Amino acid sequence: MKIPYHRPYMSDNEINAATECIRNGWLTMGKKSIEFEKKFNEYLAVNESIAVNSCTAALHLALCCIDLKPNEEVLIPTTTFVSTAEVVRYFDAIPVMIDVERETHLIDVAKIEEKITKKTRAIIPVHFAGQPADMDEIMGIANKYNLAVIEDAAHALPSKYKNKLIGSIGDITCFSFYATKTLATGEGGMICTSNSDWAEKMRILRLHGISKDAWKRYSEEGSWKYDVIYTGYKYNPMDICSSIGLEQLKKIDVMNDQRKKIAQKYNDSFQNEEGLILYKIKTDRESSWHLFPLKLNIEILKITRDEFIEEMGKRGIFTSVHFIPLYKFNYYKSLGYNESYYPESEWIFDRTVSLPIYPGLSDDEIKYIIENVLDIIKSNTK
Repeated sequence: MKIPYHRPYMSDNEINAATECIRNGWLTMGKKSIEFEKKFNEYLAVNESIAVNSCTAALHLALCCIDLKPNEEVLIPTTTFVSTAEVVRYFDAIPVMIDVERETHLIDVAKIEEKITKKTRAIIPVHFAGQPADMDEIMGIANKYNLAVIEDAAHALPSKYKNKLIGSIGDITCFSFYATKTLATGEGGMICTSNSDWAEKMRILRLHGISKDAWKRYSEEGSWKYDVIYTGYKYNPMDICSSIGLEQLKKIDVMNDQRKKIAQKYNDSFQNEEGLILYKIKTDRESSWHLFPLKLNIEILKITRDEFIEEMGKRGIFTSVHFIPLYKFNYYKSLGYNESYYPESEWIFDRTVSLPIYPGLSDDEIKYIIENVLDIIKSNTK
């Protein structure tokens, strides 16, 4: 049996929606993208949604809205994808890395205030694996020091914090629709905010700084005349992707339920195995289970995390690691980041592997994954 780490959960609905865009001749941002924004707004019950071509673009535009300057600082967790730090560097600003909690891999709120200086402008909490960060505490700190909060919610659709869907707690929330995400359009993202001025600015910035509704200039109601208001970016979505997103959004809750059921099967099967350490979900929130991070109790095992991944691959089960801590990359080492400052991230990284978890994973595949995880662990316990 061969089980890929991820398979997109697509049907004829997505295929037909994309085909319709091709047939009607409108491929780039247009009516489908505007409709996608509207439906996303309705689903999350937020004020403004701005579609873009990636979560990285979303994070970048969010920092544009707070007018981040060179050498100013943005607080981020160590354990996240590189784009969370990368966008800060676009401004020649400083990503200040904060260690994460051992059980949840979320930014450790107890360590935030000690990192705040006069140069600090924002906090970017990452909702790791779909579990929301400690937003009440983070918002409290942000209000105390007058900082912006930009949520990296690439994993968090649909996740809940104290019965509220992620999307409207921080000043700006950024979602990803990358191919492996809980809503997938291939490439894509969405920005949510209650600040209408920021929303309008981001709509202009996403398409070269061209004045409002620039996409209409090629439609019947449009004009070839336009103005350039800002130095902008090529961050607009495509209608082909947005049409797929509309279909994915219709079944977002169904897909979420399937991931939850898979996570429960994993947790039930692994909870009594001494060689495994389960990922903890806090009681006041719900994860989207974009990832299933499983930690190995390497102190009692004869194999390393890397050897475990290799053995799983030999059995046809493909896994991943989320994430290589940012400070381990040569670029960030050159800026002076040092792994000795982040003991929890180091502990997590040595032990963590992400198992396949996606809608469409069959019962037989789930059973095969569980059986092989347990077999490898049991046969390699000291």
